[in-house]
Amino acid sequence: MEFKEYKGKNVDEAITNACIDLGIEAAKLEYEVIEKGSNGFLGIGSKPAIIKAKKNQSVEDIAREFLNKVFTAMELTVKIDIKIVENEKENIVNINIIGEDMGILIGKRGQTLDSLQYLVSLVINKESEKYLRVKLDTENYRERRKATLENLAKNIAFKVKRIKKPVSLEPMNPYERRIIHSALQNDKYVTTKSEGEEPYRHVVVMLKKDAR
Repeated sequence: MEFKEYKGKNVDEAITNACIDLGIEAAKLEYEVIEKGSNGFLGIGSKPAIIKAKKNQSVEDIAREFLNKVFTAMELTVKIDIKIVENEKENIVNINIIGEDMGILIGKRGQTLDSLQYLVSLVINKESEKYLRVKLDTENYRERRKATLENLAKNIAFKVKRIKKPVSLEPMNPYERRIIHSALQNDKYVTTKSEGEEPYRHVVVMLKKDAR
């Protein structure tokens, strides 16, 4: 949320006006005093107090507010569970959506879920000083999709060994391509590489040179 300018007879009144406009308590207001204001002499030459203010929102608040607007527009009643995990390597915002008929949220091969995850990431990182990786899931779709892709990778590897020719998979997002690469990285006979440009970038599975 961008800073907005508020005025009042004094700083306290300007803060009150900001709180009323934003619908929050003073404790949740982030502000900067631009002009303290003055009464002038006998009311002549008085100047209003001016502040710049915005909601002091946590990462969870920002994500929840954005998602609530999205789900209201989609006419979906859901529960939003948000957990933030911070470590030395990265900071992750895990968001789990709980509700009925979540198939509409997942979309074809998770495309709707991926798009929403991308939008949440944009909204959160616009307000955050450090990069936060967003993981949005529902009905354990991510784990189920991971298992499906790992099984696919093994089946494709078996096919490549049998026909001794490279096999190209359907276009996938970076996350899904990593799953394929990881599933076959220790295979003695096949190797993998990504080819093409987004959104058509895909994985190719082929025999290792010494296995031909």
